[in-house]
Amino acid sequence: MSETFTFKAEIKQLLDILVHSLYSEREIFLRELISNASDALHRLQFELLTNRDVLDPDAELSIDVTLDEEAGTLTLSDNGIGMTHDDLVNNLGTIARSGAKQFIELLKDRPEGTQASDVIGQFGVGFYSVFMVADRVRVVSRSYHVDGQAWAWESDGSEAFTIEPSDKSERGTDIILSLKEDAQDFLQPYTVKKIITTHSDYITFPIYVGDEEEPTNSQQAVWRKAKSEIGEDDYNKFYQAMTLDFNEPIKTIHMQTDSPFQFYALLFIPGGDERNMFSPRKEPGLKLYARKVLIQDYSKDLLPEYLLQFIQGVVDSEDIPLNVSRETLKADPQITKLKQTLTNKVLTELKRMAKNRKDDYLKLFDLHGRWLKQGLAMEFSDREDLMELMYFPSLNNNGSDDWTSLGEYKEKMVEGQTDIYYIIGDDNASVARSPHLDAFRRRGVDVLYFTDRVDPIMIMGLQEYQGAKLRSVDDRSIDLSQVGHLSAEDASNLEPALEANQTESILERFRTVLGERVAGVSVGANLVTSPARLVTDGTNPNNFMFRVNRLFDRNFELPIKTLEINPRHPLIHNLNLLLTQDGSGALVETVIEQVFETALLQDGIHPDPASMADRIVKLMQAATAR
Repeated sequence: MSETFTFKAEIKQLLDILVHSLYSEREIFLRELISNASDALHRLQFELLTNRDVLDPDAELSIDVTLDEEAGTLTLSDNGIGMTHDDLVNNLGTIARSGAKQFIELLKDRPEGTQASDVIGQFGVGFYSVFMVADRVRVVSRSYHVDGQAWAWESDGSEAFTIEPSDKSERGTDIILSLKEDAQDFLQPYTVKKIITTHSDYITFPIYVGDEEEPTNSQQAVWRKAKSEIGEDDYNKFYQAMTLDFNEPIKTIHMQTDSPFQFYALLFIPGGDERNMFSPRKEPGLKLYARKVLIQDYSKDLLPEYLLQFIQGVVDSEDIPLNVSRETLKADPQITKLKQTLTNKVLTELKRMAKNRKDDYLKLFDLHGRWLKQGLAMEFSDREDLMELMYFPSLNNNGSDDWTSLGEYKEKMVEGQTDIYYIIGDDNASVARSPHLDAFRRRGVDVLYFTDRVDPIMIMGLQEYQGAKLRSVDDRSIDLSQVGHLSAEDASNLEPALEANQTESILERFRTVLGERVAGVSVGANLVTSPARLVTDGTNPNNFMFRVNRLFDRNFELPIKTLEINPRHPLIHNLNLLLTQDGSGALVETVIEQVFETALLQDGIHPDPASMADRIVKLMQAATAR
């Protein structure tokens, strides 16, 4: 005898929300049904541990998908725990008993931008995703009890559902979907298999499609195996299958943790800095599984953004808190803890690699260091760890591949040195010739080369290291007189300085010619072999913002700096002589312009280097005149 249960008045509206607002892709219905079937099979396994008095105790536990193109039906069957009459009413009638009116009112009052999935709190709604593709659904189920009766649940998702006795000799549940006209592609074996391998490939139980004898899913979740059971080749094959990157990963991190809750993670750091053009991984994010069921292909909640930019992998948990759509994570302290645990593990492994396998780490840093530098600038909580992972070429290493860490730099600081010095530029060769390095080179003080395009951003998070301030070599307030030692030979090679009045005349002429293009003109105490350099106020936080703006192709203005003159340099001596000669004003002005623009060029900030060509020709003509 058939029984009819009437849905509440709001149920049609609620189902409409579930079908059209909750799920991003229609194919999700199959994932939800397979996940429910897997749960039913797991429950039977648990029952069999203590009770063998069940229907068909020795039957293979499996999931079958049957496609009937002529009838337009897709049937998903499992031989799991099964359901009784009351189970069908309570489990599949959940929506009718869940306070639909209150739910809809909550949707109306939710903050702007909040998704429906963020406010649904009722479990079991995943089953109703079938109405995205089906006009009518019939569920036939028989419980595991030996003397159990089979029952059928049926609904078109509108006003009511019916339950009636049915004929089914096997234990388990059959879900028969009468597909809509625009959902007939789900009757194609290729389509169904692709959905299964995408979302349910690691379900423990075999999933058979049609009459095929081999299961469609692999069932082997590599990340859930003990590390002792997996070789490097197994890791590499999984990584290559997931990413279609034919190179081996440069680093593999495998985690299996029971505390604070159970989860598994298998993370890879690629051996290249660009995604393979054929890779199915099109955007940053980890593959998130819940009990081996794919929930998100690109989860961005499990690692900070700077790590997600280059790390690939999967995370799987038994206890991860999901929204009812099973497509998004709930805002939960547990997720925050999981993210921190994964982040700490990655950073710990990278620090261990840098300490014990420096050459390998430098290869990794060369590929992905720019993202770690981004993290240094953006993630305050990870700053201390990330500082230990920074490596740079330097003056004393001559820009070689033997890069220097901040820790190594600090250990080698010379007598009297309390600060860490760096120079920023476009490439190692250019900064090595910078006039800013004159005094540092003479006194044996090392200088870090910040020549990566992202280094101006990194500096915002790298103000000091273990009590030592980081200072740019163009900081005019740097005093090296008590740092290191200037050899007697170096001291004897210095040219005599101009007289004070001569120096002041030179400075005044520079000020007149350059005007507002400079903040001032003064004598430079740290200049040795170069005639001039541009310096900044080291306390100005905007010293390098023009480089940041240039990196992002934003409009920017050149910073106005102070020009320092070296009164010991032969060029400045020659200018002093020119100033005393009649008719030399035009040539002096030309030389001053060239000195200034050469300083811009040496700092890598000249807006138009080609514009100097005409002036250089004039200077050569003057130099060769008879």
